[in-house]
Amino acid sequence: MDKTSTEIEGHVTSGDGRKAVAVGYASKYSLLVRFKNGDLICDGTDFDQLTLQIEDGIFDLGACRLKTEPNIDGYSGRLVFTGDIYNMDSLFQNGSLEKLQAEFQNLPLILSHKNSIRQEFKDFSSNLTYDLRVYKTFFDSLDNEYQFEQDHIRKEIQNAVILTEGEKLSKYLDAQLDELDRIVAGYDKKEHERHGFYFRKLIWDFILCSPFMKRCNVKPRGYAGDSVMMSMIYSNDFIGDSTFSRLMHKHPIEHPAAQAVRNRRALIIDMLCDRQSRSNADTNEKMNVLSVACGPAFETQDILMTKADFQKYNFFLLDQDRQALLEASEIIEQREKKLGAKASVTYLNDSVRTMLALPRLKKQWGEKQFRFIYSLGLFDYLTPPVAKAVIGNLYRLLEPGGEMVVGNFHVQNPSKQYMEYWLDWVLYHRTEDDFLQMMDGVPSAESRVIFEDTRSQMFLHVKKPG
Repeated sequence: MDKTSTEIEGHVTSGDGRKAVAVGYASKYSLLVRFKNGDLICDGTDFDQLTLQIEDGIFDLGACRLKTEPNIDGYSGRLVFTGDIYNMDSLFQNGSLEKLQAEFQNLPLILSHKNSIRQEFKDFSSNLTYDLRVYKTFFDSLDNEYQFEQDHIRKEIQNAVILTEGEKLSKYLDAQLDELDRIVAGYDKKEHERHGFYFRKLIWDFILCSPFMKRCNVKPRGYAGDSVMMSMIYSNDFIGDSTFSRLMHKHPIEHPAAQAVRNRRALIIDMLCDRQSRSNADTNEKMNVLSVACGPAFETQDILMTKADFQKYNFFLLDQDRQALLEASEIIEQREKKLGAKASVTYLNDSVRTMLALPRLKKQWGEKQFRFIYSLGLFDYLTPPVAKAVIGNLYRLLEPGGEMVVGNFHVQNPSKQYMEYWLDWVLYHRTEDDFLQMMDGVPSAESRVIFEDTRSQMFLHVKKPG
């Protein structure tokens, strides 16, 4: 439906009776109105109800008020709602009614949520909230003290504060995370979800202070671990509009799970380059490399370091996020311009369901096989049956003698509760046996589990017989 040109028939009712109207789209929360019988209605006139007929449906939108304004299309003005507020984008595009206040229908349920929270956890969360508010007040007060200094002086002062008082805040947060781990150690999955929801509601203001924590919680692309979050982890800088914000941003990206993300990037580069150097001893052909759930493929800028490197690889980058693939193409294009070379890259915008539909893959790619396949962050989000199915299909795509490396966070990940409670970032953590069992039924495969340095994340390394 073209909302800018569509009119909807209906009527308004008041103590004076019913008046026929035609309404058009004005803005997300207002309507243009034309009184069909030529009635002259004064500015500010209130109506008890607006009723519209869309196809076979009758929509009662409740009380509204006329706000007159000049209009070259003959409209009398706008109708604005004085009770329930409705989303006109939804009405004109989808023919459905969405209330601005719809979330408030869940308010009693959300408010009662606290009744099922354990008292020890309530006390912990309350004390933490108080302490963080005090810390924030003190850091904000310090910021105000030197806010009028020149930029370079202000930066030096802020750095000194970060190294002194900021370090104390970091140690405090470490201690609170240890206490959180202790308190929730015996919780089941449902209790973790319930207490995590409660916890984030209490500390929401502090979450919003941290650019990293905010993005993890808000998830503007609909999922955790998007390219912006990964970029923040890789850069590992102080970011924020205040000293407190910068400290709250930096703390989670220095935790073991974030360091594991940085470690795995280096690990996969080493393994890929090693596999290529061994392959090059046998053939000068380019090596087919598949990255599954590649994201922006930051690692490619560390692989394509010289002009000669461009002649070593055919990259196939698969991701369901089109924006991530666009970012990957920009990164590779920058390398191409810098080194004056052309990379061989195929971008595949599809979901993990593709990996479950092997006939579809073969139709799309023919009998193409890969010498090296890797997936660093996908399996953390897959249920055991799906993970096993995906890894089986990936193995089939390996050429004889090919290798596959798949990452997954380990059950002993020390950042697990930090991620779940503070960041709303929930993963499927696995053991070594869980990982190895994914290769059950493939007895000829040579499989082993390796770890990066923090031992937060493990990798299933599989070799296919030559």
